[in-house]
Amino acid sequence: MKNDCHYHPGDPAKWHCGECQMHYCSRCMPDADTRQRRGLCPQCSKAMRYLGAATEVVPFWHRVGAFFRYPFHTDPLIVIAICTLVPILAPANLIGILIWLVLALALFKYTYAVINHTAEGHLKPPAVSVAFTGTGFDIVALQFLVFVLMGGLVFTAGMIGGPLLMMLALAFVVLALPASIMVLAMERSVGAAVNPMNLAMLISRIGAPYFLLYGYLILLTLASGAAQDFAMTHFPLWVSQPLAGFLNSTFTLILFHMLGYLLFQYQEELGFASDLQDRSDGQDNHQRDRSARFDADLDMNLKDGNYDRVQSMLKEALKRDRDNGQRIGQLYQLLTARNDVPELYRYHPRLLTWLADHNDGDGMAALLHSLQNAEPQFRLDDPELAVRCARTLYHRGHFKLALRLLQDFHKRFPDSKQLAQAYLLVAQTLANGLNQWEKATAFLTFIQKRCQQDPLHKQIGTYLEQAQKREPLKGPKASFAVQE
Repeated sequence: MKNDCHYHPGDPAKWHCGECQMHYCSRCMPDADTRQRRGLCPQCSKAMRYLGAATEVVPFWHRVGAFFRYPFHTDPLIVIAICTLVPILAPANLIGILIWLVLALALFKYTYAVINHTAEGHLKPPAVSVAFTGTGFDIVALQFLVFVLMGGLVFTAGMIGGPLLMMLALAFVVLALPASIMVLAMERSVGAAVNPMNLAMLISRIGAPYFLLYGYLILLTLASGAAQDFAMTHFPLWVSQPLAGFLNSTFTLILFHMLGYLLFQYQEELGFASDLQDRSDGQDNHQRDRSARFDADLDMNLKDGNYDRVQSMLKEALKRDRDNGQRIGQLYQLLTARNDVPELYRYHPRLLTWLADHNDGDGMAALLHSLQNAEPQFRLDDPELAVRCARTLYHRGHFKLALRLLQDFHKRFPDSKQLAQAYLLVAQTLANGLNQWEKATAFLTFIQKRCQQDPLHKQIGTYLEQAQKREPLKGPKASFAVQE
């Protein structure tokens, strides 16, 4: 059964807590260790079960084209070429027979490695070296023993119950053969691969898709036989023999890859967990990131309606990192949604700074209106912040609010280095925004008389000329002339 995340419906669950009976996706568990299959429940802090990629994997009947392309990757092509062409070139004696036998074993081993490799989440074929190095050649003997025992089962059924029971046993053996191959590939146990109860349980857990896959396998087998027969009939022996061998090996790899993919797709029902191992972006799902864990906890508490808890978490985070822009933004959104004016007032310097950093004049205007409604005499105590906020408001068209922030600036902050910038902004707001040219000229004249040491002083003459002509106050034009 495929489950969605409790907090993100539509996202496949990757973890399940047996204690809380909750399912979580990767976004809810950014600090979990997917490599080691370890994760602690955010609710009860107990170990959870990793579900792997089964909940997000594409059903095998949607990947038929990918199955047929599988043998044509570089590694399986090399294995097929070696195991098909070398025996043809080998001498027709005992040495040639030994070479043929060794290569047949290598190909057989590679096909079984494909099942394991795919079931572990690798959608690309295993390396060439898997066929010719290491252990695993015993799989041939194990599979031969399985065939012998299955034949013995059918024969015994005929001896005990007559032809009817023998036919029933034969039908079960034929039906359970793919399941037996999958069990043998994964467990390397003859007993498990021939145990009727074990095979029946595997088939029942997969359900109807097993029979759909069985139909595909029959079609593959018939197609392989027809292709080989066509090659043997229409081509000379020196062409038909390697071509038939190539076709047989290709269809076998397709078949075994499909069996491995079925295990991968139904891993949760079969009691194991695998994840996609061939991600093109090289992303590692194992992210031990405290910030990501914090964001996941915020998200879950918000969805559970624990707003007080979320607010406390954000305030504690800002105690540890006072100027963390991400947390300030989250706190602003929460307090605004809750219309918590006392807390907005308490954090207004940091909230206004964050809004100025993001050029959010509309949000800033809404916050200032809330603060001024709660405190009619509200004013900013930081001259630099007042100028930044007024500039942001000016660019968003909130002219009166910008003027209010800078009202009596020279009286409130007589020693501020921001005085010239503040009153130039007032002049621009009055002239460009409110069309009050006389007042704008008065403020420009004030700057010219009082701020003679400020770098802006030498530009005031240009602004005054623009004010006299009722032109927008934009300052001197840039010049790219090069002095000789």
